[in-house]
Amino acid sequence: MDWGIHLPHLGRQATRRNLIEFAQQAEALGFHSGWVSDHIAWPSHLESKYPYSDDGSFAPAPTMPWLDPLGSLFFVAACTERLQLGTTVMILGYRPPVLSAKAIASLDHLSEGRVILGVGVGWMREEFEVLGMPFDHRGKRADEQLALFHALFTEDAPSFKGEFYEVPEIGFEPKPFARRVPIWVGGDSEPAYRRVAAFGDAFHAAFQSVEEVAAGWARVRELAAEAGREPGELRLSVRLYLDPEGSMPPEKSIAGSPEQMLDTIGRWRGIGVDHIVLDPVASGGLAGRRAAMERFMVDVAPRVA
Repeated sequence: MDWGIHLPHLGRQATRRNLIEFAQQAEALGFHSGWVSDHIAWPSHLESKYPYSDDGSFAPAPTMPWLDPLGSLFFVAACTERLQLGTTVMILGYRPPVLSAKAIASLDHLSEGRVILGVGVGWMREEFEVLGMPFDHRGKRADEQLALFHALFTEDAPSFKGEFYEVPEIGFEPKPFARRVPIWVGGDSEPAYRRVAAFGDAFHAAFQSVEEVAAGWARVRELAAEAGREPGELRLSVRLYLDPEGSMPPEKSIAGSPEQMLDTIGRWRGIGVDHIVLDPVASGGLAGRRAAMERFMVDVAPRVA
């Protein structure tokens, strides 16, 4: 099992020293990856419903500090050596695609191949509107962006012509470190599953029950086979709360004692998960979360066969 950790790039703890010390501690503890989430700016009043809460509410206030995700990963890349750098998830429609591709390729080039590009289509119409980006057809636009990324990352003189985006022949350098970046697709809809089958290296689920993820994963594998891909080539990952105090919904968490955590991890392994991204929740602020992730990597992770 590979372990990821969500980095403290949002909230009052999002400072230079905290981000450096947290990322370096995660790497020293043996975490495989560090992750950031993607929001830029949103108004105080929302009509859009957050898909990962029971009542559709989105807890963070628009005044909460939230560092730019890709900028945060550039920063972390410079103070770590092995930690993979992931987005959970980057909303493709928030940015012009060539600009996104340049940032992703630059990050992967400078980190020497450590980027995992987790992608999604987004849910907050109001944030798209604040950014001046179209919300309509965002699934189709996302698919086209991923096809454009492939051209930019792999072709010596890339060009692209689609329904939404058109790029003349250009120079695009540097390429990603290995001329590709792993694509981990998030979402829990039929279009998302098709996106995994068409473009993905992994299905990246978040804050859902084992049963829900298992059903989505089965559909992803069906679609991959229909597309002529070998389903075994795809990975399954999930983002969950690390919650030793049991304050979050249990179906979305790895919680409780080490023995309880091992039992939960066993259920996730049983459906094929091989990379778990932990979002630590603990009293005591950032110090409490750092203590929780250390206890997990000392008391739990080594016991996962």
